[in-house]
Amino acid sequence: MNVKITVLTAACALALAACGDKSPPPVPAAPATTAPATTAPAETAAPAETAPAASTTASAPVGAGGAAVVTDCATEIEGNDAMQFNVKSITVPASCSEFKITLKHTGKMPVAAMGHNVVITTLEDMKKVAADGMGAGIDNDYVKPGDDRVIAHTKMIGGGESTSVSFDVSKIKGDGPYEFFCSFPGHAAIMKGSIAVE
Repeated sequence: MNVKITVLTAACALALAACGDKSPPPVPAAPATTAPATTAPAETAAPAETAPAASTTASAPVGAGGAAVVTDCATEIEGNDAMQFNVKSITVPASCSEFKITLKHTGKMPVAAMGHNVVITTLEDMKKVAADGMGAGIDNDYVKPGDDRVIAHTKMIGGGESTSVSFDVSKIKGDGPYEFFCSFPGHAAIMKGSIAVE
């Protein structure tokens, strides 16, 4: 019983951390502010020089208003440990017959704790597909097997991984609007965006 409570507490803490403020906690900041008084200036300059180099990573380009950048009937989007996609909309060129979405998980958390995928449905079907996906479980990428409301979906991935899906563009030309979202339990509420053909 104590193990279940510990796991539940850790899961809640991770969820709160993902939804909360991205600034570092105040506790580590206090030792950092007192350290320069007892250390030589040369020691404090070195970490400042190495920090920018560590943060330079290639990320998917984002257009105006959070729109995905589309090139050659394909786009790349990112999901992170803060439960966010880096784009809010995908516009598929009408000249494309097939379209490819590549998802990169830029976080570090494992798939079981903070997995992400991309699922495409109509806006009307999104909530029902996400609810049915919870019942399908992680082994099915939180997508109900054989669900004909699902236009396309990637597999579920964890931090540092990537996955892709290609689909027939004619499937998102009918009655819309259409949405892309993450079907990991609880993520669809904020990890979502529109997808349309223009």
